[in-house]
Amino acid sequence: MFKFLSVLVVFLVVFLISSCSSTNKIAALKPEPDNADPLVYENAVSYINLPISVKLKDVENQTNTLLNGLIYEDNNIEDDNIEMKIWKLAPITIESDKESATGKIKTILPLKVLFKYRIGTKTLGVDLYNTKEFNLNGVVTLMSDVALTNWKLITKTELKSLDWNESPTMVVFGKNVPVTYVMTPAIKLFRAKIEKSIDGAIEKSMDFKPNVLAALEKICTPFQMSEAYESWLRITPIEIYSTNAVLKNDSFLMDMGMKCTMTTLIGKQPESKFDASKIVLKPVTKNPNQITANIAAVSTFAEASKIMTKNFAGQEFGSGSKKVKVQKVDIWHKNDKMVIALDVLGSVNGTIYLTGFPQYNEQTKEIFFDKLDYALDTKNKLMRTANWLVQGLVLRKIQESCRYSIVANLEEGKQNMAAYLKNYSPMPGVFVNGKMDDIQFEKIQLTNKAIIAFIKVKGTVNVSVDGLK
Repeated sequence: MFKFLSVLVVFLVVFLISSCSSTNKIAALKPEPDNADPLVYENAVSYINLPISVKLKDVENQTNTLLNGLIYEDNNIEDDNIEMKIWKLAPITIESDKESATGKIKTILPLKVLFKYRIGTKTLGVDLYNTKEFNLNGVVTLMSDVALTNWKLITKTELKSLDWNESPTMVVFGKNVPVTYVMTPAIKLFRAKIEKSIDGAIEKSMDFKPNVLAALEKICTPFQMSEAYESWLRITPIEIYSTNAVLKNDSFLMDMGMKCTMTTLIGKQPESKFDASKIVLKPVTKNPNQITANIAAVSTFAEASKIMTKNFAGQEFGSGSKKVKVQKVDIWHKNDKMVIALDVLGSVNGTIYLTGFPQYNEQTKEIFFDKLDYALDTKNKLMRTANWLVQGLVLRKIQESCRYSIVANLEEGKQNMAAYLKNYSPMPGVFVNGKMDDIQFEKIQLTNKAIIAFIKVKGTVNVSVDGLK
């Protein structure tokens, strides 16, 4: 009987030992995160070239919209002895002057003029004036030099010719009497009024600031590049540059450029940092012909932890009866290293801690953790309770899932960005086209809240205006 009890005790001890060895509770010390500086980092500036073309037909349409019916009226004859009304009789035509070497535009304006001219003086309180009233009906041809000043298309217009549809007349005793021979001096008196009206209408209709700012606001609204990785691209403008406007092939061409910062953020949609009141247009002689985008891809530890947890889903690590599954991943920063906390369930239950340095793999375009190893206290406890977890093969398999792709997400984001570079219309009449070249990795920076990968992207962008409203 005693012998039987001895065997039973031995059996129970062996059973308990084997049970304890099959499921061990690991209680390693947590490497506390650094209480480092907040999420502040240096983001290199980017330059986006925006060559803009505006068709003359759009200038013509806008000018006709502004100049309609009575286009000029001066009812005060006391200031300069002139009273005048000018009507537009038919649509204005604006075209490039093919004979001009300097890129002038030619404006053809069908008009009607009622012109009153007062001759005389006032002596001893008695008016000694003689007022003549002229009726003009003809087509005026004007030539304009073009420039871009303070966001506006500025023209300097000169009247070149006036072809009469009917012989100019003067009202005499209520009747229209032809006076063609006296009209040449009269034209000099009102030509400045017509020139000023044309220049004013073009300047008002071709004020690019509202259109450019509206388009920039659309472009600078953060847009989602990847739904799966919840990545967003945010562009924040700093300065806008522009060359002078040049007339070529019936279109105005302007090279505009934007100095900005470009940031990729992970998580919910970030707020736009666009502020129209702070944008200044600076004149330049030349802009670069390519985008140079220095993008800061910001991945908060919280969001990166979520994605890495997905990497471990459904995987088991170990062999035979000694296996664990990773239930949750948390990462943080400590002493320039990344701490990766794995909540495991299986032959070992609890949290194990790994540390490593974030690196970039050019071939796979991923951020991984180099020199990944167990934290010292974790390693000591595993050596005593679950040495098989410390073995190189298991650690390497775990390390394969401890990687976080940012640049690869941006590659996917390039496809989404392509939608914004293929006849994208941020507003009626404005179209954006372009292409993005390969992504180049620059460097990684760690903060107490995020991994920041700095990436350089090159490409081209063109903005055209066709049918501007």
